[in-house]
Amino acid sequence: MFELFTPLSLPILLGIVLSFLFEWLLQPRLMPFWQRHWATWAIHIGLYFMLFAFELALFQRPWFATINVLSLIMLVVQVSNAKFKALREPFIMQDFEYFTDALKHPRLYIPFLGIGRAAIAALGFALVVYAGLSLESAITDTATMLAFLQTLLGLVLVGMVTVWIGAKQLLPVSFDPNADLQQLGLFSSLWRYGEQERIQPEVAPIYGRLNPAQMAADDLPHLVVVQSESFFDARQLSACIRPSVLQEFDRLKSEALYHGRLAVSAWGANTVRTEFAFLSGLSAATLGVHRFNPYRKLAKLGLPSLALFLQAQGYRTVCVHPFHASFYGRDQVMPKLGFDEFIDLQQFGGAKKAGPFIGDQALADKVAALLSITSQPLFIFVITMENHGPLHLEKVTESDIQRFYLSPPPTSCEDLTIYLRHLQNADQMAASLRDCLLGLERPSCLCWYGDHVPIMPSVYQALATPDGNTDYFIWHSRDNSAGGQPVDATIENLGLGLLVAAGLAAKDSNTNHG
Repeated sequence: MFELFTPLSLPILLGIVLSFLFEWLLQPRLMPFWQRHWATWAIHIGLYFMLFAFELALFQRPWFATINVLSLIMLVVQVSNAKFKALREPFIMQDFEYFTDALKHPRLYIPFLGIGRAAIAALGFALVVYAGLSLESAITDTATMLAFLQTLLGLVLVGMVTVWIGAKQLLPVSFDPNADLQQLGLFSSLWRYGEQERIQPEVAPIYGRLNPAQMAADDLPHLVVVQSESFFDARQLSACIRPSVLQEFDRLKSEALYHGRLAVSAWGANTVRTEFAFLSGLSAATLGVHRFNPYRKLAKLGLPSLALFLQAQGYRTVCVHPFHASFYGRDQVMPKLGFDEFIDLQQFGGAKKAGPFIGDQALADKVAALLSITSQPLFIFVITMENHGPLHLEKVTESDIQRFYLSPPPTSCEDLTIYLRHLQNADQMAASLRDCLLGLERPSCLCWYGDHVPIMPSVYQALATPDGNTDYFIWHSRDNSAGGQPVDATIENLGLGLLVAAGLAAKDSNTNHG
């Protein structure tokens, strides 16, 4: 074992030093490591030892192992900075599963890192692998296999013990990813978020204790909820945007029981944060680390939800999402949350696309088809895809400028123009649903909201940065004579507001739509 100490000590020492230095590249800027709690050093160094041991076991080349470990760290740093630029939040432990998602659905992820940057990274890694295997001899060429295995075991044990010593301190976390990264550093913040995921929060979902209003089966209204991808009233960004972009949305607001600004659980992406808050009635503050991706573990446990509550009242519950069912694990989560049926991309064969995704109008047609063939009250939860980025992969036309603007926008606003194209399609979808519901014999409610604001950093820099809130309305087919005053709401209480509007819950049980 000790015969390998000399050839391994320099690569390990240099790698640890560089791994700390790489943290200086992160955004937001970290606290210097010498000002952090000593336990953050222990976790960092211990995890480095284990990563190095893993790479050494694969390739038996210490310098090559060092380069590989540092390359992995640099990859996380670059991904974290890209995420921070787009979403104002750094990379966290719960994001690791997105690496496999990026391989399955590269269009959703790679453009935010930068296609050129991703290509250079892939080419660079291939060259490093070739050079490492060609230029450095395997350590097993000069040492016995027994000594090599003993060394690996020693490295792993040193790493595990060092991490254990640091982890015993139970470094506090605030679940503000920016602050935790700055205080703990990259390795320790990832480790602590991983530890926290093993803790199941104590929650009391409203739908587990809500008493339903008494209503005859024939009077139960259809409930259609649209979680519209990246929907918000973009006209707030600039007076140069034509008001007609959302003329149908304006009409529905004027007829709605409730409408206003909606505080949501995500910025730019991470739809499931908003989605889970709506379906569960739970605020992010009650979820601990599970707030970042509640579908990873928490939702799969089964919790009282809006869909389960409606099932118990005699509703058939259907989720409609024109994308792969396995994305975010929805194929496992939706049945747990109370949905009888999940209609995914496979059931949209031949449907018209708008850009790279199934268009919003195709979803309106699907909802109309579901409503036309049922005698049972339906709860239909629609998750749209059309306005999902990256927006910059689509092309702006001259007709777009004339159609969406009163005067030309700044040259850096191409993403906004693409966004407005899809936003107008969402507007038409809302109008189609309104007309469909008005034609039904059974009364109906339509709830519409945006899951988060879109990713458009250059647009926000040129015009204005939104506050992160989106927009919503709750509309009833039998009570649409005039909209009330705007009422701001939170996403975790919006489902309860829908029940109140539909007559399925007492009005005094809702705190946001009094």
